[in-house]
Amino acid sequence: MKKPVLIGLTGSIGMGKSTTAAMFAEEGAAVWDADAAVHRLYGPGGAAVAPMQAQFPEAICPDGVSREALKALISKDPSVLKAIEAIVHPLVAADRATFIAKRPAEILVLDIPLLFETGSEGQFDLVAVVSAPADLQRQRVLARPGMTEGQFETILAKQMPDAEKRQKADVIIPTETLDGARAAVRAIMEEAKGRLANA
Repeated sequence: MKKPVLIGLTGSIGMGKSTTAAMFAEEGAAVWDADAAVHRLYGPGGAAVAPMQAQFPEAICPDGVSREALKALISKDPSVLKAIEAIVHPLVAADRATFIAKRPAEILVLDIPLLFETGSEGQFDLVAVVSAPADLQRQRVLARPGMTEGQFETILAKQMPDAEKRQKADVIIPTETLDGARAAVRAIMEEAKGRLANA
């Protein structure tokens, strides 16, 4: 059985990562989403609920772990974030490893917002970065319900600058237009299929 081709997909907030991940799925890749994995872990019966309850009982609600309660705890004491990450990151890594082991397709796309920030780029055959001009990024993010200029700036400050991600990427997926993004996704899929054929 051939080893699947692993594509790491990343990009800053508002760059069109979710839309691009959906395009990969349409082209036949299996997509794993880090944010969706966290939602599963935090949901009723999720693997993060018991360890979170032990450390942050006030963050537990009938639906599992409350993200809002965690945000409130972090804003009161920023050091709480480290404790939360110590619980969640290994569980997310385990969820990702399970997905890769099940190999639901020959080409696997792993959608990881903080791929470079966590130093994970060495785990992939190819790293693709979604990118768009800064003004378009700002426009997209501020159009989200409840998003403020301040929140956007805070999120940006935690993320590696787009220019740096573009330098580190194997491939850049431009997302100004859907057609441009789709053409880039198809080219990446062709390259991945070529790798499989020559494996």
